[in-house]
Amino acid sequence: MIKVGDKLPKVEFNSKTADGDQKLSTDVVFAGRKVVLFAVPGAFTPTCSMNHLPGYLAHFDEIKAKGVDTIACTAVNDAHVMAAWGKHSGADGKIVMLADGNGAFAKACGLDKDLSAAGMGLRSARYSMIVDDGVVKALNVETERGVNVSGAETILEQL
Repeated sequence: MIKVGDKLPKVEFNSKTADGDQKLSTDVVFAGRKVVLFAVPGAFTPTCSMNHLPGYLAHFDEIKAKGVDTIACTAVNDAHVMAAWGKHSGADGKIVMLADGNGAFAKACGLDKDLSAAGMGLRSARYSMIVDDGVVKALNVETERGVNVSGAETILEQL
């Protein structure tokens, strides 16, 4: 599993932007920038939609005021689902939605999770991290159900 001090692996995300579908490499998203990244097991799922994403929206201005260039969310969903979730949740234009459709980023970081028993297949673990110029500065991986250590409040304490 990736740890504090590690450089993020080079992987491409898919994203829907005003300019259309885009492939965004980790170099494009993270190089030369301070980014808060949080990951959810699935867009539109209950805990992700009611507890995880809303915290980042509620604390958006505070997080940005701490010198963060970008707040991004990733999930093992396709770009269409991530874009729809961004629009539906009010995150559109604030939080960059990074689709990790095949779980390449989750696997490369060692943060993939097999949720086949719940009918969800391969997903991402729930976590948050602070990344500065592509290097992990803080990592908060959930070990229990719910949002306990990976929420916006924890990130604010770490910035």
